[in-house]
Amino acid sequence: MNDSILSNPKSPRVRRVAALARKKERRETGRFLVEGPQAVRELLAYRPRFAEVVFVTMGTESWQHELDRLASDAGVQLERVTPEVLAAMAETVTPQGVLAVARTWDTPLSEAFEGAKLVAILHEVRDPGNAGTVLRAADAAGADAVVFAGESIDPFHPKVVRSTTGSLFHLPVVVAATLEEATLAARQAGLVTLAADVRGAELLDARAEGVLAGPVAWVFGNEANGLSEEDRALTDRSLKLPIYGAAESLNLATAASVLLYETAFSQRK
Repeated sequence: MNDSILSNPKSPRVRRVAALARKKERRETGRFLVEGPQAVRELLAYRPRFAEVVFVTMGTESWQHELDRLASDAGVQLERVTPEVLAAMAETVTPQGVLAVARTWDTPLSEAFEGAKLVAILHEVRDPGNAGTVLRAADAAGADAVVFAGESIDPFHPKVVRSTTGSLFHLPVVVAATLEEATLAARQAGLVTLAADVRGAELLDARAEGVLAGPVAWVFGNEANGLSEEDRALTDRSLKLPIYGAAESLNLATAASVLLYETAFSQRK
C-alpha cells in the first residue's frame, strides 16, 4: 500500500484514468477500468498479471482485507485515494470504493476454440448490459470462450465489465473482425455452429437428435435486427426457442442464457 493519498481529482493522473471510459483511449493505451470490489477481486484472483494498479478509499468494508492480500500476492500496487478522486476516476455515478486499471488482452481465435465444447459468439451485439449478461451466463454454463464478432461492443467497455460481475476474467474473450472468421475457426476446431434465430427449426427436435450433445458454438445476433440471411448462411443450422405463452419473444440475454444452459445440460447428460 502506498502511504501517500491521492487527493486531487483534477490531477493529470486522475484524468488519464477517467479517460479509459472512452473506447479511443482504451484502444490507444491497451488499458481499461475495473470497478467495484467483486470485479477487482476476480481480476486479482484470475488474471493478476494484467492488473496494473488498484485505487481504494480507506474504510471498514469487509472486502478490503481480502483485496489487500490479493494485491500483495500479485505484486500489484495498491494506492489510497479520497472518495472525490475515486468518483472522478470512475464511470459509475456512485463508485463502490475501489477501482483498478488493467491491461486488455485478446486471445487468438484458434487458441480459444482449441478443445472447446461450448462457445458463445456475439455478432453485432451493441448493448453493454446484454453483452455482459451473456458473457456471465456463458461462464456459469461452463463455456470455453466468448467471441465478440463484427461491430459488437468492446468487451472492455466499463458497463460490459461491470455487468459480467467478474466473469470477464474467468474465460477467454476474443474479438473477431467478422462473423465469417469466427464461424470458420469454430468449424475448423470441430464445433457445430448454431444460429439462435426465430426463423430457425425447433430447438427440442435438434436436442432429441443429439445436436446439442457435441461441441457447439452458438451465434447470437443484434438485439433489434437479429441475424441476417447472410449471417445465418455462415452457420450449420438455425434453431429457435419455443414460446409457450403469449410473449412475442425473449430478449437476447435471456434467450442466450437458456440456449447455453440447454447445451450444457445435453453435453453433461
